[in-house]
Amino acid sequence: MSALFQDVQTSRIFSDSKTFVDCDARRSPVSIRIDYNRLRAEPPVDLRRFVEANFQCPAIPADAPATSDIPFREHLNALWDRLVRSDRRGSGRSTLIPLPHEYVVPGGRFREAYYWDSYFTMIGLAASGRKRLIESMLDNFAFLIDSYGFVPNGNRTYYTGRSQPPFFFAMVNLYMQVASAEKGLAYLPALRREYDFWMDGAEELRPGSPSHRRVVLYRGTILNRYWDDFDAPRPESYREDVHLAQALSAAPGKRLYRELRAGAESGWDYSSRWFADPRDFASIRTTGILPVDLNSLLFAMESTLSELYRAAGDLEAHRRFEARARARFTAINDLFWNADAGMFQDVDWRRSVFTERVTAASFYPMYFRAARGDLARKQTPRLIDALLKEGGIVTSTYASGQQWDSPNGWPPLQWIAVKGLLHYGFAEQSDDIRRRWLAVNRRVYSNTGKMMEKYDVVDTSLPAGGGEYPAQDGFGWTNGVALGLLDDNALY
Repeated sequence: MSALFQDVQTSRIFSDSKTFVDCDARRSPVSIRIDYNRLRAEPPVDLRRFVEANFQCPAIPADAPATSDIPFREHLNALWDRLVRSDRRGSGRSTLIPLPHEYVVPGGRFREAYYWDSYFTMIGLAASGRKRLIESMLDNFAFLIDSYGFVPNGNRTYYTGRSQPPFFFAMVNLYMQVASAEKGLAYLPALRREYDFWMDGAEELRPGSPSHRRVVLYRGTILNRYWDDFDAPRPESYREDVHLAQALSAAPGKRLYRELRAGAESGWDYSSRWFADPRDFASIRTTGILPVDLNSLLFAMESTLSELYRAAGDLEAHRRFEARARARFTAINDLFWNADAGMFQDVDWRRSVFTERVTAASFYPMYFRAARGDLARKQTPRLIDALLKEGGIVTSTYASGQQWDSPNGWPPLQWIAVKGLLHYGFAEQSDDIRRRWLAVNRRVYSNTGKMMEKYDVVDTSLPAGGGEYPAQDGFGWTNGVALGLLDDNALY
């Protein structure tokens, strides 16, 4: 890290650590660094003035009007054009990775394409009839896989150590529903390359060496975890990461930073789900957990690869991935099923125990049809009893102060729960969640003119809280899920 970067990120001249890493340099970064080091040798330095002279910082997004008379669905459809971006060339002096086609950003501080957000955004684009934009975004992700071997967290250079929940196969399946089954074959090479990224090192795992990057050998079965290839503070959250490390009595160094980064790859950044002690952020141990949602995603990815290889006429690959999907299905129902709790749960693979955290991730095996019917029927009443609140499904039962915990509800988890319940015949419970969630979306929109990143579903009169930044307006996946839930024919 350069002295300039460290000084800016720890000085609080920007309230949001992400602002500086999103700035464009006005001239050669090397020249800027040399000039700053020269000035720094003869203090004092007017840091803010130096930054303003040498960087073009991102504009603060304009707020939506305080109220709006535009009908709810009409507002959602109109938001897409506000959130579309195009940056085919790039400046060469920015952290932004140029993409060849248009894409939708979430909104607010999130000025780039985000991986798993985009799947739920695409659901709304499908409901809005924006098939061409879905195709453009899918082509962008294929481009990123071709360029990096995987889909980064977002199209920023500081995100290239990690991915996010791997929904590319689900995007392909969605596109095949709105276009044609044949269209999906074009994405088979990219999907296979992404799968190889998630399974890298699986062949070398042994009982004495049971983990490598994103794969873990657990009870004779290869399963997946979240990871990041870097073990330094996140540039976009540098101040927060360093502050947490400094607050600990025994400096954890690289281990802590790796765990924080792996938590960011999960998309649940952050949640007590990843903590050894749910009250203590410093006890984060993401890489020590086998997440039930991630392994449900890998099951569905293997199933999709099997079907695409069959359609392509490669029957040997079809049978190989069919066998992998079948093995993972067995593992999900044997290893992730906590009979005592009566639900699917994450596994602490180092201690060979369930984490015992009750979260909305338990709906993932139902969404991807990775749950046996009898187990889905057993867990549904327990999950509904624990997680259903006034405004929909709460993320977890624990109020830690982190944004991926109670009392917050998040759009993707509502979609996963609503559709997962439908897949196993729980239509009444599914519709109840749908109605509650849309009601809180409409209420906040009516009062503020905004669609938010997340909502307080326990007390719907309060704004959602927690996290490293204020609640964001926009908002890509909120719009997408709302439009999908309003569309009675949505099958995605």
